Amino acid sequence: MLGRKSSIKTGVLHSAVAFALSAATFGIVPTAQASEYQTAIVAVEQIGEMTTLAGTVVPYKEVNLAAQSPGRVTFISGAEGDSFTKDELLVTIDDDSIQAQRRAALADIASAQAGMQNARVQYSRELISPRVNSITGMPGMGMPTMFDQFFTRGFSNMVGNSNTGVERQADLYNSFSGMNQAQSQLLQAHARLETLDASLRDTRTLAPFDGVITQKMVEEGDTVQPGQSLVRYAYTKYLRLQVEVPVRLVSSIDKGMMLPARLDVRGPEVMARVAQIFPMADASGHTVTVKFDLPEGTPGGPGMYAEVRVPDMSSAFRTAPVVPTDALVWRGSFPSVFVIDGNNNVSLRLVRLGVSLDDGRMSVLAGLKGGEQVILNPPAGLSSSSAK
Repeated sequence: MLGRKSSIKTGVLHSAVAFALSAATFGIVPTAQASEYQTAIVAVEQIGEMTTLAGTVVPYKEVNLAAQSPGRVTFISGAEGDSFTKDELLVTIDDDSIQAQRRAALADIASAQAGMQNARVQYSRELISPRVNSITGMPGMGMPTMFDQFFTRGFSNMVGNSNTGVERQADLYNSFSGMNQAQSQLLQAHARLETLDASLRDTRTLAPFDGVITQKMVEEGDTVQPGQSLVRYAYTKYLRLQVEVPVRLVSSIDKGMMLPARLDVRGPEVMARVAQIFPMADASGHTVTVKFDLPEGTPGGPGMYAEVRVPDMSSAFRTAPVVPTDALVWRGSFPSVFVIDGNNNVSLRLVRLGVSLDDGRMSVLAGLKGGEQVILNPPAGLSSSSAK
């Protein structure tokens, strides 16, 4: 009898261990733990149909760097795909002729500075020691000079043939005008130098921001003219999806809305955010350009084919499960929810999202059905190996 009781206890112990291992393996959470979670019942509501539109992956921002001066391309920093930081040198154009003009401008500045100094000296001389203005032009020496300065000049002023004060003012004004002209010539020489320095800067193309070269239009040795494209440069850390949306569907899209998108035909599905809706429609195609922000780290690159599903409120409505966004768990780019079944077991369920509703909830196209119970704000450590 004692041996029989011992075997029964051993069997119960083995059953308990087996159940614990099974619960750990299949992610089953006991009822006492499951009841502590905040849950919500999956509702079924009417939503509009989803329409799939084709688009193209574009960089977050892209610029076309063109030549600002004519010349021959002497240097290109890299090829397509090479990364650069802001203000790093990308392309240079031959500047020999501009350098020669710059040396001539420096010589003009030196000459203008010498003329400016001479004009200042002449003005100071006229101001401190006025020139002798004799009627004969040869004032003589000693007494003849005194006679000429005191009697001849005074008699000439008295009879109205001359005016010493006016002559002195004219001489001063002439010297001052020469000084102003010399200063203007110096400023003009400096302005020519600044113009040539700007032309030299135009021969060097710098990176306007951190990014990569997406396309090269020239090679070393090519001769370019102002306005000719050199390279296309883009910021590709973040990507965008550009889609031409028909006018009838634009009214169902709002800035900030999250919509499902897919890069390439068999690529993973991600949620794209409406970043920009252009204010005008294309008159020929009757479409509006809409740009979507893709999640950081989305596999792909500019130029790839992509699809985005947008709500079509003009079509017939259909029913679909709806869940609060607090129930969504993102594992990489795949949305999931934790579901509690009738036995209070917790499992992770992958879902395919539809469109976001006005109250912040999301419609579910696949993976859930109405009446199921989902966990809101699941803890970080919650997991399940029995996820469907």
